[in-house]
Amino acid sequence: MTDSLCDRRPEPTLERLLADLVPPPRFAQARLENYVPDPAHPSQQEAKERVSAFAAALDRPRGGFLSRLRRRSEAARGIYLDGGFGVGKTHLLTSLFHAVEGEKVYGTFVEYTDLVGALGFQKAVDLLGASRLVCIDEFELDDPGDTLLMTRLIRELSDRGVSIVATSNTLPDALGEGRFAAQDFLREIQAMAERFEVLRIDGEDYRRRDGVAEISALPEQEVREHAAAQDGATLDGFDELLAHLMRVHPSRYGALIDEVAAAHLTGVHGLTHHHDALRFVVLVDRLYDREVPVLLSLAPVGGADADGRAAASEPGDGVLEDLFSAELLRSGYRKKYLRALSRLASLARDGLVLSR
Repeated sequence: MTDSLCDRRPEPTLERLLADLVPPPRFAQARLENYVPDPAHPSQQEAKERVSAFAAALDRPRGGFLSRLRRRSEAARGIYLDGGFGVGKTHLLTSLFHAVEGEKVYGTFVEYTDLVGALGFQKAVDLLGASRLVCIDEFELDDPGDTLLMTRLIRELSDRGVSIVATSNTLPDALGEGRFAAQDFLREIQAMAERFEVLRIDGEDYRRRDGVAEISALPEQEVREHAAAQDGATLDGFDELLAHLMRVHPSRYGALIDEVAAAHLTGVHGLTHHHDALRFVVLVDRLYDREVPVLLSLAPVGGADADGRAAASEPGDGVLEDLFSAELLRSGYRKKYLRALSRLASLARDGLVLSR
């Protein structure tokens, strides 16, 4: 019987949470030397040079006692890599991680919030405060409570002399814009922003440069047959999976796909509500990090349902269009949704190759 993500109830231990604070498999070999800037966008070369200089500065000898004492009394500054999706921010962040010697941690925004939840704030600060470098990927806010938590965490780690480097699609003083009453948290957000040197990285999505644009779908029967024949495959109905994701904390989506060789989804349709869409975005991110191919089929013909979900133009196969409604794409989460579309298109292409 084919495995199903819906049957999984991941309960990662604290040891597992800590072990996961390293770059994901997709970026295990990312290095500054193999980051290739696009000549059409000089900011990519500039960011590479600045990150290289930052890594070299961190690895310089730390000097004597007075030098260390002075360093502790001064808040450490970090780098904030801002730009669109697919311009190489995560590649640069993981390259920095690999370039720096000594204690260091790497995780997504949601992984750090989960760690704080598991340890308690002060224990998390003490644990992370022993690092020279803390890397935070996907600094995007879905909840105002997380805003306060992470800005305070960054401030306290910085005060301890920990260097912090983060990536995001949103400038630090614009976090939360269009999502919640950001003015209520403006002081906290600005205090965090002052700790960073912002590097803006321009460019095109490299996945599109590689010809990945459409999210390819297969006939449902083909998806089911491939799932049954593939070792390590999972098979789930899209609606059932969305319902299951409501019961699993997003920080556990990585554990949810442990040892999955290929994910198979049937009945995929458009999304119109943020709560479903944002959870699915996190799942797509973890699948992408783990390089898990996705094979999917579309919901059957029949027009839109009561929630306005888009139906497939053909039964099962074709191209997935309008995964996120126009209203969702006009929201403050627009960049996050566009990134997910780009990543899912890449995973679906891998799935298409796997099925042939």
